[in-house]
Amino acid sequence: MKKKTLALFLSCALAVSMLSGCGSKDKDTKEATESSQASETDDQAAADEVAKLIDDIYVQERTDKTDEQCAAAKAAWDKLTDAQKQLVEGENADPDYFGRDTGDASKDDPLNADDIGENEILVVSFGTSFNDSRVADIGGVEKAIQEANPDWSVRRAFTAQIIINHVQARDNEKIDNVDQALQRAVDNGVKNLVIQPTHLMHGAEYDELVGELEAYKDKFEKVVVAEPLLGEVGADATEINADKKAVAEDITAEAVKTAGYDSLDDAKEDSTAFVFMGHGTSHTAKVSYSQMSAQMQQLGYDNVFIGTVEGEPEETACENVINAVKEAGYKKVILRPLMVVAGDHANNDMAGDDDDSWKSQFTASGNFDNIDTQIAGLGEIEAIQKIYVEHTKNAIKSLGKVSKSASASASDALADGTYAAKFNTDSGMFHVNEANDGCGTLTVKDGKMTIHISLVSKKIINLFVGTAADAAKDGAKLLEPTTDTVKYSDGTTEEVYGFDVPVEALDQEFDLAILGTKGTWYDHKVSVSDPQATK
Repeated sequence: MKKKTLALFLSCALAVSMLSGCGSKDKDTKEATESSQASETDDQAAADEVAKLIDDIYVQERTDKTDEQCAAAKAAWDKLTDAQKQLVEGENADPDYFGRDTGDASKDDPLNADDIGENEILVVSFGTSFNDSRVADIGGVEKAIQEANPDWSVRRAFTAQIIINHVQARDNEKIDNVDQALQRAVDNGVKNLVIQPTHLMHGAEYDELVGELEAYKDKFEKVVVAEPLLGEVGADATEINADKKAVAEDITAEAVKTAGYDSLDDAKEDSTAFVFMGHGTSHTAKVSYSQMSAQMQQLGYDNVFIGTVEGEPEETACENVINAVKEAGYKKVILRPLMVVAGDHANNDMAGDDDDSWKSQFTASGNFDNIDTQIAGLGEIEAIQKIYVEHTKNAIKSLGKVSKSASASASDALADGTYAAKFNTDSGMFHVNEANDGCGTLTVKDGKMTIHISLVSKKIINLFVGTAADAAKDGAKLLEPTTDTVKYSDGTTEEVYGFDVPVEALDQEFDLAILGTKGTWYDHKVSVSDPQATK
């Protein structure tokens, strides 16, 4: 009996011990779960606070609290752990707002300094928070305009306050909005103000800019707004101007070169189509996209297509462009933005990995063997920069004032000798060989000037000083080619055609028609500038 009693006692004790141990473990598990849940709640609360601060500055109006709000948003973001940063989500907020690497902002110049002087060129852009694109595209245009007008002060303004706030909060770089820039001009005593928009067309952004200027127009002696990139809109899709022609040629030439083809025809033979994706708009200026399509067709660029993110006009919607490229029979597609900057639209809407990006939609259609993207804005193309420079120059002329740099070389007679001089053209498809950095050899003898230019190939067989119509007439005095050898930076050489072109005056455009191997004459405008004596 004693043994049985002892065994029973030990069994009961063990059971009680086990029950006690299970209870302890359950308690520990419960406490750990509650602690984890509390931690997750704290993490989400911290992330939500940052999301709200981002949403507060994601607005199109600057207030007297904007600077403080931008600083507060960044300070709160910096306090988050990496895990908490991934939880940031709001109406407009996400981890990429502060976390995405878009390049080094310190390389950018916001051009918001005082000491402007009496003459200012204010370059107005929509803006971008992509640092590298801001430097290459917007900065590229600004620098080109400044170099062409050293006697004027170039300053910057953005129309998108949302972007201004983003750059300020993330990178502590302050960019003027239009109102701030205009007030800065007034405070600095500017008398002559030229506003050069980098906008593509006379759309909503352009109209808003002109509207803001209304309150300041009486505060300057003279003020003028220069043309946007594509110039006047025109009445319908068939109305095309010289600006649209030049842009069509320049952007196509750049895309073809970037893709590694020698010509657009070579790309066509390789079954490759180029699709330029613009933003699109409901504004009446949307006809500009249709005009660009018409211009491509008029130039014979059968494998170049125009599209828009917003799908306005209708024929430029992604699905319609896909069908157009498919029906034309091309199997390879290269997407490139028809936008001044390669920002959010280019990186996400065009080249992103989401299902609704253009790259994804073209791929999902199953109609093409290969889809490629070129993420580069129009502003970094030198030929496009020259169009803006020309628009600025025309605006300055309309003020009745021409900068000294634009007039001095034209009026000063050059002594007999040889000079390296810039040979400027209106087209990216017709220019001097890249080995010569845009220059030809200018010879001055007995007051007469001739520039020798080496071209990019042997595909241009004659030139004519005058229009294409006159070049085709009997008895027209054509310029015959020479065979030149050019040497590239990698040490390789190539034989190309060169021409001796007579020059009446420096810094003045003149007609120069070209004849290609297909037997068609084309009109071009050229000029010669910046002669530098050679030894």
